[in-house]
Amino acid sequence: MNDEAAIDPIAVTRNWVEKAVIGLNLCPFAKAVYVKQQVRFVLSDASTPEALLEQLAEELVLLRDTPAEQIDTTLIIHPEVLEDFLDYNDFLENADAAVEALDLQGILQVASFHPQYQFAGAAPDDVSNYTNRSPYPTLHLLREDSVERAVAAFPDPDVIVERNIATLDKLGVEGWHRVLGGGEGNA
Repeated sequence: MNDEAAIDPIAVTRNWVEKAVIGLNLCPFAKAVYVKQQVRFVLSDASTPEALLEQLAEELVLLRDTPAEQIDTTLIIHPEVLEDFLDYNDFLENADAAVEALDLQGILQVASFHPQYQFAGAAPDDVSNYTNRSPYPTLHLLREDSVERAVAAFPDPDVIVERNIATLDKLGVEGWHRVLGGGEGNA
């Protein structure tokens, strides 16, 4: 069995959520749903954008139809498709169209994470990109009402982005890799 076959994308993603997203407090809202086990991790076997879009629609419906107390948010990890960030970024229009086609705008939204994530205007190696860099391409399905409640409970949500960039500037890329354990599959 080779090393790549032994890597569990869900375990690697959980490590990222625990050590980076929660551990560095990149998302102050993540810890509450994570400790309540309300985060659904889905490993997609999709190998085409069309298959991923079909699975995304299924997961959107599942999240819509499941009480938030059981599943508040879903991470669809798709290591076999949209590995190129530009292709992934283009796909996000299809993801938004799926939300609209299912009449879920204002109810659910799709956030984006990718190992090569790059903000518009940022250099590829800019450490601020790491706020949205995940070990694998990942679609994050969120409930709008949960987002609104979390933002309302936070004194100044605009500070989150500034604080995250300051945290990552201080940490640097090497520090980021140390936080995640420096292992394979770390963004």
